[in-house]
Amino acid sequence: MSREAYQSEIRMIQDELAVSYLPAVRAMAFRMKERLPSSVDVDDLISIGAEELIKLSRRYDANKNDSFWGYARTRVQGSMFDYLRSLDVVSRASRRLIRLIETEINKYATLHDEVPSDQYLSELLNEDIDHIRDARVASDIYATLPLDEQLNFSTDTATDIQIEEEELIQVITQIMEGLSERDQLVIQLYYFEELSLREISEVLEITESRISQIHKEILGKIRHKFEQLGGL
Repeated sequence: MSREAYQSEIRMIQDELAVSYLPAVRAMAFRMKERLPSSVDVDDLISIGAEELIKLSRRYDANKNDSFWGYARTRVQGSMFDYLRSLDVVSRASRRLIRLIETEINKYATLHDEVPSDQYLSELLNEDIDHIRDARVASDIYATLPLDEQLNFSTDTATDIQIEEEELIQVITQIMEGLSERDQLVIQLYYFEELSLREISEVLEITESRISQIHKEILGKIRHKFEQLGGL
């Protein structure tokens, strides 16, 4: 067999490997989409993930990794996260406005057990409603990213929180102990069972928007705890 024919056969095997895992990429994208605002197109996530999958199939060495999907899964997910970070809506929304919105939503939700409308927040904060929408979309996008990035996004400073995994688990455990049974279950289902907001809504019979806000409230408590511990 010539060198060209051999390389062509290898490329075909790699392509077949990538194609065989495209359903897994689609499932990952749809799962992620369930946590994202409607403005994010699931087809874009699938395209990004498929492109990364093909690149990974070219580099995969079966002698070093027993499972191709085990090797590729985190990297494919990372490529989707990179895409979400790149969206213009994130850069347009100021962190200060996001925090103001979250504060007012928390106040409103405590009284009414539901989140307020964009129009309500626009009038309350004297802010253009399009800016309100952009900020809420950005907040929802960042809520899908790894927890340490969510914590860092909530600050105005350029200093990242340096978080060790064991320290993060310890802080989350302490925070969880002080939460109501319902809020503990929200975090358990969201982070550990990886249920979507819709699925959690069906389990707990709470609106998806309220569940999202409970998650963000708890994130704020975790952030505050790290600030107290000198995490910044």
